[in-house]
Amino acid sequence: MPELPEVETVVRALRPHLVGHTIQDVRNQWPRHIARPDLPELRLRVQGLQVESLTRRAKYIIAQLSGGEYLLFHLKMTGHLAVVSADEPVAKHTHTVFVLDGSAELRFTDTRKFGRVYLVRDLGDVLTGLGPEPLEADFTAAILQERLQKHKRAIKPTLLDQAVLAGVGNIYADEALHEAGIHPARPAHSLSQAEIAALHAGIQQVLNLGIEREGASISNYVKPDGTKDDMQNAVAVFRRTGMSCYRCGRGIERIVLGGRSTHFCPGCQV
Repeated sequence: MPELPEVETVVRALRPHLVGHTIQDVRNQWPRHIARPDLPELRLRVQGLQVESLTRRAKYIIAQLSGGEYLLFHLKMTGHLAVVSADEPVAKHTHTVFVLDGSAELRFTDTRKFGRVYLVRDLGDVLTGLGPEPLEADFTAAILQERLQKHKRAIKPTLLDQAVLAGVGNIYADEALHEAGIHPARPAHSLSQAEIAALHAGIQQVLNLGIEREGASISNYVKPDGTKDDMQNAVAVFRRTGMSCYRCGRGIERIVLGGRSTHFCPGCQV
């Protein structure tokens, strides 16, 4: 599933091709792709509106439209957004298409159909309950400690909880914990102040690295233009089971925590 760096990469790639365009129509081949409202209402409300900005909150892509409307996309596991010429052949699994002026289209393809589209006038209708953005200036180690000390579950699934911290998923949680030297099964509330500081720095470091490398093309994820990203070539532990740790040489191990594959170094993470 695309995480914060991948979603940020999509936003940056789409912004120059989408902002300023006017939505003329919407086509949809699978109504459940539209989470709210239903397709007829969505078509009625967006026709003639211009995309004024494109931003991100957690793993949501947010298009602010004229008229006070917001169009949100969640890519989930296999979603892919691209702005293409209307003449380009429509790819298989293209479920929702926003017809734009200038003979362009915003196409949402989604093999597993988990992605969703929302149209709201109040962002709180969708985004309420999300935790802080980990790369914002006001996200401090003290705030991270405050949010983690409430949880007795393992630190890895706690980091995946979007109500605790927004945008972090399986890849970057594994990488941040390795960077901080923290075992993923440690209870979240048991971390010392020094460990919290190391984890805070580790989270920001791996997320910034992920953005710099334009995300990780692992499984189905590719950039809007169809090319692969590069973070998968810079991971320290994620999906490196049995390979040597770059720091200590011990073999990377895999366990399951909270139903998710978790990768760590038994030598570096305690």
